[in-house]
Formats: sequence, structure tokens, C-alpha cells
Amino acid sequence: MKAFVYNGDKNFRIEDREKPSASKDTAVIKIEAASICGTDVRTYANGNPKITPGRIIGHECCGRIVEIGREVPGFALGDRVQIAPAIGCGVCRPCQKGHTNMCDHLRTIGFEFDGVFAEYMEIPADAFHQGNVNKVNEHVTANEAALAEPMACAYNAQQICNIKEGDTVAVFGSGFIGCSHAELAFAAGASKVMMMEVSDFRIRQARELIPDIIVINSKTENCYDRIMEETDGNGADVVITACSVGQVHTDALKIAAKHGRISLFGGIPGDGKGFLDSNDIHYKELGVFGVHASTSRQNREILEKISRRQLQPEKYITKEYPLEEILEAFEHLKAGRILKAIIHP
Repeated sequence: MKAFVYNGDKNFRIEDREKPSASKDTAVIKIEAASICGTDVRTYANGNPKITPGRIIGHECCGRIVEIGREVPGFALGDRVQIAPAIGCGVCRPCQKGHTNMCDHLRTIGFEFDGVFAEYMEIPADAFHQGNVNKVNEHVTANEAALAEPMACAYNAQQICNIKEGDTVAVFGSGFIGCSHAELAFAAGASKVMMMEVSDFRIRQARELIPDIIVINSKTENCYDRIMEETDGNGADVVITACSVGQVHTDALKIAAKHGRISLFGGIPGDGKGFLDSNDIHYKELGVFGVHASTSRQNREILEKISRRQLQPEKYITKEYPLEEILEAFEHLKAGRILKAIIHP
């Protein structure tokens, strides 16, 4: 089979690999759709010391079971599935508290296990044992199911921030994740969602795809002044940093309302130090929250929302590529020319 393989540093290539076979407690899926994550793009651009060279990368997918072990309960040949890629151990303290994405022994598809940028993938036994494999209704497209995982990550952040009816929400970044945050915030009852972006392409996309959004061009407008204007001088109740720029962590504290909640969603390259003013946090009584990945429960809930047409993630797909053109897809994403890419192995 063909597979997209990370070979250390910034080296990637499409290789011929042996098609995986199912053991007694695993299954093999034919990948129907795989989406490229922002983490994948950063790995492509900078390398990733957390990934062992020789690993097939990618973790957002929908596939159909083509081979299954006799000891895998609840699934059958032909089932369409989506996988929550962050697999917990089930026994450590975070797992016992329901925070499987914070597992002390976390293993992830595309990192510790071979990923989804291939024609076939073996689903690890632990993914079944820990409930990370979710069935996909036939009326949900493969593209939609592949996008459930990144939307579940945004959903995780929003549940931590507890967006409520009438809240005002500000989002830094209007990529796929930023747009997902906006859509989820409206679904949670936000009265106003404001998005800050520097890319003209992404600004146009956000305005077209989310009609009720207020988009602020960070290159030509003063974000602080606009947020205060839109919130009657109060600031935003919730601020989400859906980009990997350290300065927005500083700016988030400034535009947040007193007693506001801030989600530091986008990870910062390097050590990430020096961007938060503790006095702002102290005197404004701000809640500042980190977020990483998502749980299997959140993946299932997002799939259900997609199934009920409460969410429509497919509209954010700019272009679809065969596996043979995956390098082109990465280049387009790296250059900011597309919003979301789907790979069809």
C-alpha cells in the first residue's frame, strides 16, 4: 500500500508499505477520508521530535472496517468508523476522572501508532478497549466524519470555558479551528462572536461561511478598540486563541472582560514563556485555561451533532487531494492558500 511517512527532521515521502493485518483484538480499515491537521502542518514545516522516524503520520479520518479480529466486540466487517486518536490507559488518575486526553501514559494515532495518511490502517487494540472507535452513520459523509476530531478539540476548549447563553466571544484566528470555535460558540448561545485575522483569504472565507460573524482585520484595525466597541466597553466574556502566535496570549488578557475566561488553544512554538501578565489575570479575576486534544466522549458528541445537521464542517473544506498529491496539499496549507484539506488514499 501507499503511505505518507515521516523520516525525521523535515523529511517526508510517499512509500510502499506492507498492508497491515488484523490480530485477534485489532481491526484494519480502508481509509475513506483523512484530513490534515495544523499539528501535521507544523510537523511538516519544522519536524517533530515526539514522532519516531519511519512513522506514518495523520490522525483525523473516517474509514471502513475490511478486516477484524475475533475478539473485537461490538464491531463488524463493513462498519464505518471514526477514531478519537488520543488513547488513554484507562487506569491512571486523569483517565479515572474522565480526562482520557490527559492520560499519564497517552498514546496517539500518528505518533505512537501508525496514522491515517495511508490506504489502510490498523486500529490498535487499546483504541477498542478504551472506547476510542466510533461508528459513523451512513448518511454522514466520510469528509464530515474525518472533521469530527478537530471539531471535538474545539468543543473540549469550549466546554472548559463554559460558554453560556448571551456570552460575547472573541477568537484569534479564522482557520478551520477558529471557524469551528465560532460555529460552536453560536450553537452554545453566544450573542456575538468576533474573529481577528490577518489573512485576507481567511477573512473572506470566514465572512462567507459564517454570516453572523464579526471579522476584524488585525492588519488594518485596532483589535482592542474594535472589541471594546462591540462589547460596550466591557471586553469579551470568552477569548480563544486559535493560532500559534505568542503575542495573542498577551492580547487575550487585554480584551477579556472582567471575570472573563480565556482558552489558550493554539500551542506556541518554542518554550512559550513570557506572554502572560499575571497582574491582568489577578486584578481582572480572569480564568486562563489550557486545552489539549479531546476525549472519545467529545468525539462521539460531535459526530452526533454532525449526524443531526447541527454542525456542517464540510463547508470548510477548500480542496481534496489523492494521496499522491499530499505534498502539494501540505504546501498549500503552509502557504495559507486553503482552509482545510482532505486526502483520499
